[in-house]
Amino acid sequence: MIELKENIGNNLNKTLNCFTNKIFGQNGHTILHLLFFIVWSVPTFASAESLYQESCYARLENDTLILGNTRIERQFLWNGGNLLGLAITNKDSNHTWAIKTEPNTTFPEEGSSPKNATFEAQWVAGTNILNGHLEATLKYSLGELHIKKVFRIYPDTPAIVCDIYLKGKTRIDWNDKTFTQSAMSGEEKKLLKQLEETNPFPILDRLIMPGNHWKLNVVDFKDVTDINNNLIQDENYLAFNRPLLLKGNLLFAFDQIKEEQLFVLKEAPLSNKQLYYPGYDFYFKYDELQVVGLGMNTSNIKETEWTRGYGVVIGVAGLDELGKLEALRLYQKQLRNRDSIRDEMLMMNTWGDRGQDGKINEVFAIRELEAGSRLGITHLQLDDGWQKGLSKNSVDESGNLWNQWDAESWEPHPERFPNGLEPILEKAKFLGIKLGLWFHPSDADSYKNWEQDANVLLSLYEKYGITNFKIDGIELPDKQSEINLRRLFDKVVEDTEGKVVFNLDATAGKRGGYHYLQEYGNIFLENRYTDWSNYYPHWTLRNLWMLSRYVPAENLQIEFLNKWRNEEKYRSDDPFAPHKLPFDYQFAITMMGQPLAWFEGSNLPEKAFDISPIVQGYKEVMHDIHSGIILPIGEEPSGKSWTGFQSLKENHEGYFLVFREGNDNDAASINTWLPQGRKVIMTSILGHGQDFEALVDDQGSIQFMLPKANSFALYRYQYN
Repeated sequence: MIELKENIGNNLNKTLNCFTNKIFGQNGHTILHLLFFIVWSVPTFASAESLYQESCYARLENDTLILGNTRIERQFLWNGGNLLGLAITNKDSNHTWAIKTEPNTTFPEEGSSPKNATFEAQWVAGTNILNGHLEATLKYSLGELHIKKVFRIYPDTPAIVCDIYLKGKTRIDWNDKTFTQSAMSGEEKKLLKQLEETNPFPILDRLIMPGNHWKLNVVDFKDVTDINNNLIQDENYLAFNRPLLLKGNLLFAFDQIKEEQLFVLKEAPLSNKQLYYPGYDFYFKYDELQVVGLGMNTSNIKETEWTRGYGVVIGVAGLDELGKLEALRLYQKQLRNRDSIRDEMLMMNTWGDRGQDGKINEVFAIRELEAGSRLGITHLQLDDGWQKGLSKNSVDESGNLWNQWDAESWEPHPERFPNGLEPILEKAKFLGIKLGLWFHPSDADSYKNWEQDANVLLSLYEKYGITNFKIDGIELPDKQSEINLRRLFDKVVEDTEGKVVFNLDATAGKRGGYHYLQEYGNIFLENRYTDWSNYYPHWTLRNLWMLSRYVPAENLQIEFLNKWRNEEKYRSDDPFAPHKLPFDYQFAITMMGQPLAWFEGSNLPEKAFDISPIVQGYKEVMHDIHSGIILPIGEEPSGKSWTGFQSLKENHEGYFLVFREGNDNDAASINTWLPQGRKVIMTSILGHGQDFEALVDDQGSIQFMLPKANSFALYRYQYN
């Protein structure tokens, strides 16, 4: 018997008992049957979490493993632990795909004769970071290679995740070659033919589904935003009788005959940043889907210690575009238990004025806090230069650190902060602002000194109460780097009981992207500077708008700059130059994300503080906005469009953020995600809109009006 105890508030203790009965089949394989039930110690009421436990299940019935919840179910033939696909069911539509019984996970030359299979399941209680979920763990061996598959099942979520771990030995070295389907050499053509017979790469998951009329939508992502300004590549395909080799973390597959669809999310760094990348993420031929690229090769597999590979999410979705995006987002929102105090931030970081660390000292920091308080920020982050060990980006010629730091490097700079950080913290507390710091983990020798770095962060938390760290300079060139960086994050999160938030810089390097390491905080998306003329507000709006379709906008820090700096760096006839757009409009662009005031507050002109009432009004609703499913509406931002976002919440309500860019049209009909024919009541909260009522037309559109170009309106809506 496996027993798990947890406390719900101060009133409820409960025990989830999982009784495991072993039944031996005629083939000598162990068959397990799991029964779940709740034993209540305080039966006066049932908490939401207790009901969620009952809605998730993982059980072996005779030779069939069944995993599911109220929205989705996957069935496998047990096959001694080497699972064979049987079925996937969308419980919302009551549709089931029968899956051909082939191994859903394979490894080159490891055979298909499993042994030593075990299975257990337990409820993982919710924490400050994790949402409660059911974990079903399967272990088995193929020869001397040992496999662990951990399935995660979240309540009322139409997706099931599988994380794969390996240890032991492989029979051969796996193929490390990378190839693509275009411009293939003779060797690559030979390999493509081989793919149709047996894949030389590990297959994380395989679905062989009925029918050959599949329409595919594949999404590839870019980060390294210092050099990339087009972050989404969205492609459509039809399945064919020759393999399609598709790049991207995300795939939607629409069954054109049954009019049902599913999605597959590869939880890994972005395609061009993955370890041992085979050149593609998805193989699709007629009715067969393979997810490939484990993120490790045979040299990474240790004999006695589990090594974690990349994960795969399989989900079912509704018939239309909204259905598929909602299904994806419901899963993504499970990865971090979002807290209104810890995770919502309107942060100011002075690096955006390109002063680097030239001004950072006690007097400057206090001045920034005072200016930030007037503006309405919640956090001030001291970027690179607060610390004793100066980096190679310092204006001080003595700065040369980057890959290797010692613990003493992370003490406050003795000349810049002769009294330590205490005076700054005292001022910050008085003004109701949290202080954050920049930190660069030592990546030398694959983050060998991860524990030292973790202890540095913990000491800054314990001594100063710092809970926000911008994590910069990350490089993940090998598996050990990935392992040790996770160890660093996990130790800090565990020892602070989830109070620390990491702002993960995505502007350069080989990093986690948008679908990996996301449980640890948010993403610092862009460095943009008027000094280099590479900041245009509509570019920032476009990047957020494009990403928000597939990535939670509330997980992205989005910048707005001091528009009064560097007017001379832009052409006088450039209509999109930042100084020509209202400051409140530029702030509004950041609202669906986590706003980042990327400037020195003390360097703002007096008129900049006119936006303070808008900032205060936004803070009152930002968590409610972010609690919804945020999706783009209107046209792609171009500097001249009508565009915006919708936050969809329960109970027929939500928010619209609408932008009239630089165009001459006082009104526009904008496609929304509302059902047609509904009466909508719009209440203006911020910006230049007016209260109004509207009827959603047969295209799902509503007409919005704004009085002038480059203006915005934030509405709260309700519909019948």
